Amino acid sequence: MTAKPTFRLQGTDLSCIRDDRILFEGLSFELVSGQVLLLEGKNGSGKTSLLRILCGFREPDAGQVLWCGEVIDDSQYYADMAYVGHLDGVKKELTVLENLKVSLALGQSGQYSIQQALNKVHLTDYDEVLVQALSAGQKRRLSLARLLITKNSVWILDEPFTSLDKQGIALIETLMSEHCASGGMIVLTSHHDIELHDVAVQRINLS
Repeated sequence: MTAKPTFRLQGTDLSCIRDDRILFEGLSFELVSGQVLLLEGKNGSGKTSLLRILCGFREPDAGQVLWCGEVIDDSQYYADMAYVGHLDGVKKELTVLENLKVSLALGQSGQYSIQQALNKVHLTDYDEVLVQALSAGQKRRLSLARLLITKNSVWILDEPFTSLDKQGIALIETLMSEHCASGGMIVLTSHHDIELHDVAVQRINLS
């Protein structure tokens, strides 16, 4: 049996200042394959700012983010990372299928085909439906389906359970557990207390 690759994501002495206010400083963590990092805290505490730093969207005011021992800008990190923000990030004027084809064209093929991913997120037979006709929960599940069709070791998720009912939340938790079991890792923010089976979850409360 082929051994699963081991990856390591580190934050070392990270600091973030916004509008002359220190959101966090001296923050360090280490995440390896199969683990989840859950960022907690009240609104305005810096959760999304930290995600933006981990995505490379903004520089930390101090400290570094390392991927497998290298600064992320000098590594393969961006090819290994997928981000789903607080907004769904789908094109409402395109169909469900067209949205996923665009995502697939921008990345490497993942574990699931488009149809398999749609089945996984309970959007079977929605291929030709315009996104603007979907419910808020269906749009959220579509945005998360993009993670299944592309090959990314790191999922960075900002409030992934937004607009989902209990069934939808349980579905996404199952997909997250499967991703970690296959050697992936996840960093997320959530006001929802996650339930992941056989997954090590680290927690950082930025409040």
